[in-house]
Amino acid sequence: MSDLLQEMADVPKDFFKDGTQFINRCTKPDRREFIKISQAVGMGFLIMGAIGYFIKL
Repeated sequence: MSDLLQEMADVPKDFFKDGTQFINRCTKPDRREFIKISQAVGMGFLIMGAIGYFIKL
């Protein structure tokens, strides 16, 4: 019974530890990387919009 309680208490601790490590590893994109991502997303919107437009016709 005690092992079960200990295991249930370890789950949130592990989750918080993993989340903290992930946040510390993340970095803000530089200007070049941000522009590249924005262009890729914009192209995706245009392609999906064109597909939707032609399907609607």
